[in-house]
Amino acid sequence: MAEIQQRTAEQIFRVLGELKGGAMKVGQALSIFEAALPDEIAGPYRAALTRLQEAAPPLPAAAVHKVLAEQLGEDWRDLFREFDDRPAAAASIGQVHRAVWSDGREVAVKVQYPGAGAALISDLNQVGRLGRVFGALIPGLDVKPLVTELKARVTEELDYQLEGKSQAQYAEAYAGDPDIAIPSVVAAADRVLVTEWLEGTPLSRIIAQGTREQRDRAGHLLVRFLFSGPARAGLLHADPHPGNFRLLPDGRLGVLDFGAVNRLPDGLPKPIGVALRFALDGDADGVLEVLREEGFVKPTIELPAQELLDYLLPLIEPVMVDEFTFSRAWLRAQAARMGDPRSPAASLALQLNLPPPYLLIYRVTLGAIGVLCQLEARAPYRGELEAWLPGFAD
Repeated sequence: MAEIQQRTAEQIFRVLGELKGGAMKVGQALSIFEAALPDEIAGPYRAALTRLQEAAPPLPAAAVHKVLAEQLGEDWRDLFREFDDRPAAAASIGQVHRAVWSDGREVAVKVQYPGAGAALISDLNQVGRLGRVFGALIPGLDVKPLVTELKARVTEELDYQLEGKSQAQYAEAYAGDPDIAIPSVVAAADRVLVTEWLEGTPLSRIIAQGTREQRDRAGHLLVRFLFSGPARAGLLHADPHPGNFRLLPDGRLGVLDFGAVNRLPDGLPKPIGVALRFALDGDADGVLEVLREEGFVKPTIELPAQELLDYLLPLIEPVMVDEFTFSRAWLRAQAARMGDPRSPAASLALQLNLPPPYLLIYRVTLGAIGVLCQLEARAPYRGELEAWLPGFAD
């Protein structure tokens, strides 16, 4: 099996190496699965993604200036005291430049690549054709729904005005928060977004070489931010990969990139919390009833309630205790349990449904678990859910 996975990984790396934005986008979204990979494959996978990001050719300064003139006006230079033509970072659909705004604030200027949308959809189509290959690498992984959803959200992510509005909504909700930092929006156009600069240590670096204290702090605050967002801002950050978070020198978690959000004006759906509470209380019939009402169990499917509860309990282990330590080993065990076609868990999973309103919530949860397992973070996750997940503490 390991030899097949190694060959499969090499095939995926070859295809990803031919792509740009789409490869980055899918690679980021698949961080959950990277954490579940055997160590001998996870290392090359991470290295391949790093090479991709480093190899992406930057937009030349003249092209950047052209976009800025189109979006901010011919006198765009008057808006800045300083502007660094060298990109500070590259993303899947654009690059970020460091600058100083006219009032002296340090800012990040995100400039979208011309033609980014069409290129990204083309890349995602090619990655979608690798569905079976990903399945050979990690049994049970179906990449096609993920690619379909990413394609559906491309239009939204290309609209920097919309991203600016989402970020401003978050910044207002978390203004003065002692634990979470959201940079203010300074200016927004369709293809240029200017926000305050956040200086901090990227979670990718903390994953690679962070202290135990940094790992636990980052994991704890990541969960707090994701679960409190719907209650406080009416939004769920839908792109929780390590590149979008920083641990600031004062201990706060800085959050970047609000291009992908799930709008939840009424907060997270209460039935999730109710079902989770029933599961913790051992109420198998209660769990089945809620999941059936919400569409996770189709009306025509007959499932033994206790079997459903037995399937769920290992997955909710992180909230069964006051403090839990996520790890790659824990995630690999879950992936093996779900991916083995002979296991009761795998056959039961095939009978469950993922209702459309829960698709993004599910993906964000999976993505967060992937990051937490990479961090190997220990924290009181149950306490955060009791504070922010409706129905869980009732």
